[in-house]
Amino acid sequence: MSKVTVIGAGNVGATVANVLAHKDIVKEIVLVDIVGDLAKGKALDTWQQAPIDNYSTSLFGTSDYKDTAGSDIVVITAGIPRKPGMSRDDLISTNANIVTSVVKSVLEYSKNPIIIVVSNPLDVMTYAAFKASGLDRTRVFGMAGVLDTARYRAFLATELNVSPKDIQALLLGGHGDTMVPLPRYTTVSGIPVTELVNEDVLTAIVDRTKSGGGELVKLMGTSAWYAPGAAAAQMVEAIVKNENRIFPVCAHLTGEYGLNDIFVGVPVKLGKNGIENIIELQLNGDEMKLLHDSATAVKEVMDVFDKM
Repeated sequence: MSKVTVIGAGNVGATVANVLAHKDIVKEIVLVDIVGDLAKGKALDTWQQAPIDNYSTSLFGTSDYKDTAGSDIVVITAGIPRKPGMSRDDLISTNANIVTSVVKSVLEYSKNPIIIVVSNPLDVMTYAAFKASGLDRTRVFGMAGVLDTARYRAFLATELNVSPKDIQALLLGGHGDTMVPLPRYTTVSGIPVTELVNEDVLTAIVDRTKSGGGELVKLMGTSAWYAPGAAAAQMVEAIVKNENRIFPVCAHLTGEYGLNDIFVGVPVKLGKNGIENIIELQLNGDEMKLLHDSATAVKEVMDVFDKM
């Protein structure tokens, strides 16, 4: 695969492009924004970084979707953040229109790309992109779980004073307060985390993970971008290199986990065809209830979109 398009040249989109360029695994990255000069400037800045950081990936900024022709993978970060006085429904309406328009524009010039959605509210924006695209469910999915597990692992690494490299974790469900981190599937170099952290501390870390995005908004006055951008770039890397990595992603379920026609976070194998397969875990009763509760919350937001 040689061409990746990133839609939206804000903080997240620019970070996706920058991190991906550093991986030096694709020939070309096209950064698209309605503010064309912004995209051009950020792409040019990252290209000028290439001689310093030693990569060959070329970058091009534009506001014209013709320049995206023949894209293998498209990462959608476009949309507006929620502002004071704006309801969740307002945000859904505005961003769904943006995402739908973006998908249709992309598909005019690229036949069968893999689409990774990063725009919020994540689960319903992935649903909107899927409906607008008409592509197979294996080729349209959302970035949420990679970021959420990264936050969870980072908090655990701080608590245990160990390298985050050694922590493996999994979480399911919607991207937000109802996500379902799974301590039973969390290990530190193969050691179950429950043997290293007491239950109260683990519960506090899980709760902090659930509100991880909100914590950063309070600190910075805006949404995060370094970790979300790197998370999307990691998903692109798994696809480009056909790594068959196991990641939690927002995927379209058609019966898995007893859930049907819903976009929610589950572990998948990610390779050259996008989602190679969805992995169904043997959840216990409590875990399954939490997942279904999270799915119910996601479905309510999807229903808001369907009624628009």
